[in-house]
Amino acid sequence: MKRGNHWLMAVLLAASSLCAAQEAFPTRSITMIVPFPPGGLADLVGRPVAQAMSQVLGQPVVVENKGGAGGGVGMSAAAKAKPDGYTVVLALSSFTTIPEADALMGRSPMYALSDLRPIARYTADPTVLAVRADAPWKTLKEFLDDAKKRPGAINYGSSGYYGTMHLPMALLSQTANVSMTHVPYTGAGPAVAALLGGQIDAVSSGPATVLQHVKGGKLRVLAHWGNAKLASMPEVPSIKDSGMDVDYAQWSGLFIPAGTPEPIAQRLREAAAAAAKDAKVNEVINRAGSPVMFMDAADFAAYVKGDAAKMAAVVKKIGKVN
Repeated sequence: MKRGNHWLMAVLLAASSLCAAQEAFPTRSITMIVPFPPGGLADLVGRPVAQAMSQVLGQPVVVENKGGAGGGVGMSAAAKAKPDGYTVVLALSSFTTIPEADALMGRSPMYALSDLRPIARYTADPTVLAVRADAPWKTLKEFLDDAKKRPGAINYGSSGYYGTMHLPMALLSQTANVSMTHVPYTGAGPAVAALLGGQIDAVSSGPATVLQHVKGGKLRVLAHWGNAKLASMPEVPSIKDSGMDVDYAQWSGLFIPAGTPEPIAQRLREAAAAAAKDAKVNEVINRAGSPVMFMDAADFAAYVKGDAAKMAAVVKKIGKVN
């Protein structure tokens, strides 16, 4: 066989092997990084989605909670993972704000938005302002009036600086011209636990994280950051109802490392889309008060791009905060 034919045969064999490997994907378990501790929205969505994707893909999708830095630690780990389809991340909307916050604070970025590719959005909810049921405030006005009388005395918990629980409270404080003390935790679960335990006075969180405690009579919701009535809490007024132009939505979605081969990315996209239709996924998420609001890859990518531009402006408006 001529030398040129040897070279051509080698190329064809390599291409054939690559195609075969991609067609066989997955051949082992996949890690789904949830960049927050158990108990928050990302974990609540991630676990049933991982189970549903496992059934579609024929291999386990194993949730790994990797909290810290408002989700930045886990999202950075996913961004640096080998782009072979065996690492995915169930991120929240803090995905778009952390790089902007890093730039604002003069830090080296934990990751770039271009490091991760959107695959599927699962939820998109306004956050809600929750306090303990025995707290003295029955309305948002009472809460803010007290904050004005006692600057810094009211403290609120979050999942980390510039995360999905910090930004809405910072926006509210700025708009209402009040001073409150920010206490960062590693995720929504620990922050809500601190609220229930009396270590903090309030949280802004996705409805799914607090609804069970509201129904159980342990927490009270004073207002939400949305533009319409909440399906899970229709009696709760919006902050806009009080005359303040403040809104904020927390979304959850699946991402994969940029550079993942297209056939593998497509396989994951199909599995992610199938999970959004899974009865168990919808049952779990709906029961928590955060209904599935699915977007497929292309629409979700456009949504993330728009949200990133909006949130960059919000971070800059808030500026450096404690």
